[in-house]
Amino acid sequence: MTTTESDIDALDFHGQALPCAACRHRDWLAEGACRPGQACVHDRYARRIDRFFSWHPELAADYLEHPYFEARAVAAKYAPVFRLLPLLDDPDETVRWSAAARLPQRHLLRLRDDPHREVRIRVAHRLQGSELESMRHDTDYYVRLVVARRLPEHRLGLLLNDPEPQVRRELARRLDSSRLICLAADEDAEVRLEVARRLPPHLLVWLCGDADWRVRYAVTERIAPKQLAALLADPDPEVHALAHERLAQCREPPFPTDHQGEQHG
Repeated sequence: MTTTESDIDALDFHGQALPCAACRHRDWLAEGACRPGQACVHDRYARRIDRFFSWHPELAADYLEHPYFEARAVAAKYAPVFRLLPLLDDPDETVRWSAAARLPQRHLLRLRDDPHREVRIRVAHRLQGSELESMRHDTDYYVRLVVARRLPEHRLGLLLNDPEPQVRRELARRLDSSRLICLAADEDAEVRLEVARRLPPHLLVWLCGDADWRVRYAVTERIAPKQLAALLADPDPEVHALAHERLAQCREPPFPTDHQGEQHG
């Protein structure tokens, strides 16, 4: 059964009843400017905290040192940027992650080695140039994948020897087609398949003997007709059937051989 927001009890982060009587904003209750169970800065549910700050963004800076990490993280979305720098040293990764979304790039450099991968992933999504390149050796493959997706094409060669196949597959999708031959002998079949889909047709002969039938099939779909002979005897029935089909199409005469279209006197 799906849980909805209304199913979540309105409690504070200690699991206790909301402290409305002692809250500094208690006078707002009558005005509807805060609503227990919907918009409350003391609620343990982040969506209700977020709704409170969306109504009162001017209060966000007052909660950047709140003892509850969700309150600090949500407040970081609304507080003035110049107040966020101390959050880079916050003990909770959710807060650092939230601050990293808004701080200028020069302040993010210290988070490139953050112990939490989600923080480093966010940093990789925001850094540019040489600062982004510096994350290509990150221990987490997904951080490196983000780098591979965002680096300029002419710098992708820096990742050609990455140990993670998913990273190299991204290179095979993004590299200039003239440089794809560098990955034609990759140990991962999915990488070679991406290469076969993009390599210039005159270079596909390098993949005619690939160990994976899917790669050879992709080659057969795109290779120049004069090079199809290498695939006519392929051990895979789908590959050699396609090779014969393409070759037959290439040999069809350009005009009808009967005389049905001729005029008779």
